[in-house]
Amino acid sequence: MDILSLIGLLVGFGAIIGGQYLEGGHIDTIMNAVALLIVLGGTLGAVMLQTPLGTFLRSVRILGWVFVPPKISAEATLDRILEWNQVARKEGLMRLESIAMDEEDLFSQKGLQLIADGAEPELIREIMEADLDIQESNDLACAKVYDAMGGYSPTIGIIGAVLGLIHVMGNLADPSSLGAGIAVAFVATIYGVALANLFFLPIGNKLKSIITYRSRVQMMLIEGLISVADGDNPRNIESRLQAYLS
Repeated sequence: MDILSLIGLLVGFGAIIGGQYLEGGHIDTIMNAVALLIVLGGTLGAVMLQTPLGTFLRSVRILGWVFVPPKISAEATLDRILEWNQVARKEGLMRLESIAMDEEDLFSQKGLQLIADGAEPELIREIMEADLDIQESNDLACAKVYDAMGGYSPTIGIIGAVLGLIHVMGNLADPSSLGAGIAVAFVATIYGVALANLFFLPIGNKLKSIITYRSRVQMMLIEGLISVADGDNPRNIESRLQAYLS
C-alpha cells in the first residue's frame, strides 16, 4: 500500500471541504449530483472518444497501482541476477531453463529462456529492449488517459456552470431564487477544476513515475541477463548494476 497516495488524496479533498466549513459555508452547498454527473460523464465521454478501447480498459486496470504499486525492487532484482549468474557458472546456462519455468515475472522468464536456448547476447538485448519499449509505450499511453481527463474536466465543468446559468436565467421572474441558483451552477466548475488538479493529473503523474521506475529496473535486468549470458564475474556484474540502485 502506498500510504502517501492515500494521505495526499485525503489531505487534498479534506482541505477543500474543511476550508468551506471554516469559512462558514455548508457542506451540502457543494454537493450536487447533477453537476457531478455532467463533469464525470462529459469527461469520460471525451476520453473514450479519443482513446482506443484496449488502452482505455488497461488504464482502468492500472489505476490501482496508485495505491498498490507493482512489487518491483531494484535491490531484489540485482540479488536474483547474481543468483542466476552463480547457477549458470556452476551448472551451465541450460540450468536456467528450469528456473525460467518457475519464474513468475514474464519479462524475466523470457530473458532466461533466451539464454538457455543459446541466443547471442546482442540478440537477447535486441529482443528484450524491443519488448521493453513496447511495454513502456503502452503503459505511458494508459497514464496519459488520466492526463487527458485532467485537461477535459475543467472545461466540462464550465459547460456545466453555463447550463446552470441558463436554467437560472429562465427563472428571472423569481429573484429570491437567483442567488442559490447561481451558486449551484458554479458547483460544476468546482468539480471540474478539483477533479483535474486533485485526482486526474496527480494520478497520471504517479502512474508515469511508477512506469518509469519499472522500466529502469527492467533495463537493469536486461544488462544483468547479458552479463549472465557472457559469463561475467559476479563482482563485475554487481559493480556494473549498482548505478541502477541510486
